[in-house]
Amino acid sequence: MTQDLFRDDAGLLECTARLLRADERGLLLDRTVFYPQGGGQAGDAGEVVLADGRTMAIADTRKGEGLEILHLPAVGQSLEGLAPGQEVRLRIDAQRRRAHMRFHTATHLLCALVPHPVDGCSITAGYARLDFHMSEPLDKEALTAGLARLVAEARPVRLRWITDAELDANPGLVRSMSVQPPRGSGRVRLVEIEGLDLQPCGGTHVSNTADIGAVVVTKIEKKSAMTRRVVLGFAQPVDA
Repeated sequence: MTQDLFRDDAGLLECTARLLRADERGLLLDRTVFYPQGGGQAGDAGEVVLADGRTMAIADTRKGEGLEILHLPAVGQSLEGLAPGQEVRLRIDAQRRRAHMRFHTATHLLCALVPHPVDGCSITAGYARLDFHMSEPLDKEALTAGLARLVAEARPVRLRWITDAELDANPGLVRSMSVQPPRGSGRVRLVEIEGLDLQPCGGTHVSNTADIGAVVVTKIEKKSAMTRRVVLGFAQPVDA
């Protein structure tokens, strides 16, 4: 099991950790700030500073067996000298994480504007998209204006936890048809945008809608008779 520090503090950019294993599957540590690909959100990249001062680039982060989180070294990185028990320092790519946080929270705002189930999701540093299970047309300008209004309202974004049993008793909390809430620990994390949206989510988020900044709907596509895809982009280049 890897302790997932990002689950309670998405703004934590680095930490120390102890190496448990290093092989062709990746680096396994006792804890991490790196988010593993999942729930539609891309994994974090960054670096690991080894005990001897060497820096190893991490290109991606994925889920392993059970509650393991695997850090995948970039091509050409050597595992020589790595041994279980060594203490290392982890640093994520702050700009990439910030983009993921802004986009992921923006998709929750989009869920509030489009009250239909979600049957597809992708969140990257360059764009985000949601596929809605619906047949009605959507208006790009109206959605962009709605997002701007909700961002400007500066609503707090909070995290809270419920048990698996509580979630089972409230199935309406789940908006996604394609991605199930992360389970396995006996509890499920809810992301709440004050007065607007409440749903299970394991991804990284900003703490206030104002922190999303300017986002725009770049494209709306009819993917099928019952699927409308909405693609989001930043109105300005991402900064760190």
